[in-house]
Amino acid sequence: MASTLPPPPTWNYTPDEVSSLTQTAIDNIKKLDDQIAAIPIEQATWENTVEPMIEQENEDKLSSKFYLLKETSPNKELREACNAAVKDVQKASIDSSMRHDVYLRVQHVFNNLEKIKKEKKLSPELVRYLEKSEQGYRRSGLALDEATRDKVSELKKRMADLTLAFSKNLADDEAFIPFTEEELEGVPKEVYSEFAKTDDGKFKMSFKYPEMFPVLEYAKSPAVRKQVFVENENRAADLNTPLMEETIAIRSQLAKLLGYRHHSDFVLDIRMAKKFETVRDFLEDLKVKLRVLGEKDYKSLLALKKQECKENDWDFDGKLHIWDVKYYNTMQIKNDLQVDQHKISQYFPLSRILSQAMAFYENLFSLRFEEVANVEAWHEDVKLYRVYKRDGPSEQFAGYIYLDLHPRPNKYGHAANFGFSPGYYTKDGKRVPPCTALVCNFTKPTATKPSLMKHNEVTTFFHELGHGIHSIVADTQTTRFHGTAVARDFVECPSQILEFWTWEPVQIKEISQHYETGEKLDDALIDSLIRSKHVNDGLFYLRQVHFASFDLAVHSRTEESPELDLQNLWNGMREEISLVGGDNEKMAGYAKFAHIMGGYDSGYYGYLWSEVFAADIYYTRFKADPMNPKAGLEYRQSILDRGGSRDEMEGLREVLGRDPNNDAFLQELGVSDRANL
Repeated sequence: MASTLPPPPTWNYTPDEVSSLTQTAIDNIKKLDDQIAAIPIEQATWENTVEPMIEQENEDKLSSKFYLLKETSPNKELREACNAAVKDVQKASIDSSMRHDVYLRVQHVFNNLEKIKKEKKLSPELVRYLEKSEQGYRRSGLALDEATRDKVSELKKRMADLTLAFSKNLADDEAFIPFTEEELEGVPKEVYSEFAKTDDGKFKMSFKYPEMFPVLEYAKSPAVRKQVFVENENRAADLNTPLMEETIAIRSQLAKLLGYRHHSDFVLDIRMAKKFETVRDFLEDLKVKLRVLGEKDYKSLLALKKQECKENDWDFDGKLHIWDVKYYNTMQIKNDLQVDQHKISQYFPLSRILSQAMAFYENLFSLRFEEVANVEAWHEDVKLYRVYKRDGPSEQFAGYIYLDLHPRPNKYGHAANFGFSPGYYTKDGKRVPPCTALVCNFTKPTATKPSLMKHNEVTTFFHELGHGIHSIVADTQTTRFHGTAVARDFVECPSQILEFWTWEPVQIKEISQHYETGEKLDDALIDSLIRSKHVNDGLFYLRQVHFASFDLAVHSRTEESPELDLQNLWNGMREEISLVGGDNEKMAGYAKFAHIMGGYDSGYYGYLWSEVFAADIYYTRFKADPMNPKAGLEYRQSILDRGGSRDEMEGLREVLGRDPNNDAFLQELGVSDRANL
């Protein structure tokens, strides 16, 4: 079977090839625009205008591959070439989106849509394509006068440069803190013994999560935890603060030019939430409901701090600081529930979790995974799998998924799915399968020990693999609507729902296996682990409300707004919303808040918004019978397979049998009243 499959993509590029291929792609974009612009407006048709646009959009994959390489390649010259390529393609795409002559032809076809729908028998997805294309041109300002269009184009190009520079500054950051063994007291030795060392024998803690988080969770020294947290918050602050300030100002200026009050109005106009006031009220309502829980969490952690200070004869300042939260949260879970996340990780070797996660997806969603040998990729750590669908009359190849799971210098520092090659159908009906890549940062195995995952990392992996599967199983005519190309305030739902299974006792038992003895977690420890799920949820969710509220605040500015002070706003909102202060330290966490510079601008609320849908689906279709394959397949076919080819609410109503509500979400949070949605 494998011999008849399309081969996986190639990755063996030189910097010169990246430059050359990029220029060819840019030339092709302009060539098509010129071709369409040469058509007399009244002669513009579906065949000579829209179909060529769809075909080019479907086949254009290089820039997404180069974006992935700029975030993952160990080769500095190649990363720089890919960064330049992405910048050039973005500018060419902006030029294309601002072609007024092309817009007039698309508009002519759009104005005849009802007639074309009947004559061509267009599918709902193709109708949606034309509607969204015409809308996209208008949102780019092409219905405005020429001078305004030129200004919009200029501002958009400048903003593209700023966002790329922001992410590059974070990727290029190789900062670390050298610590002595005494300073790392409390941190498991097997963790810090894997740190690189300085010439004088100190341990170099990088800001990669597998190194930084254990220090924040276990280091006994408050001074060490404070240093780690503050320095991490201020990474790249000098470089990225002016970039974010200028970006926010440009977004505000663009919104005004396009006829909106502010950037949030512009963004939310095409989201599920629709209106700024809806999101503002949603976050405010959550803040009020969660505050009681948060204050209770604060008091319980502060009591632990007071007790530890008494036991060690330390001065007690009567405050819980932001760098205290992970430490005392870890202590509380260990003391009250006998859950030691570090010890539990011995039952979750990554190789086991990988095989069990795939088995889970196979059983619930009627899929099959097959590892590919002798992988050509951007790094030797990368694995590649073929994915098949098994619900049809015969097994169908769905696509390729790459897994790049361990940290290294200059690699993307978080966890994300890069859907670099969406699937589509050619004009003659042939399916071109998708390719996607999961990029994570789980502890690297050593000569004596495999990569071990804390339970929260297991949950993260299920979440990100959920994005990956969404990118693979989607079956759409166009790349425009493939996989995760859905409304930004819905895109997290198909991954958030998968997190629920990592808290189900039967599933935890199934996936666990001690890396040395082969034993599974015992029932008592599983029960304790499950009871730890909502420990300090109030503080956790208030932190998310802080991020979302900061994002909304900086993007809802008008001419009447006071002068923007990012640092004061960030620190003030954190203390006011999430309840924990920073001992008057001036921190710049916004300078590494890549979400709102890279597509989640005025959209971070979506993590909370989509969690409402995820909880509703899980409680309605799976909670009583989590591994019901019929429910799993129906969910996959209603939500995942359809991508963004229809309105998200249609899929939700189909899988739920009703309009969604937030009862399950509030039940999960332990809040009784209904939030606004």
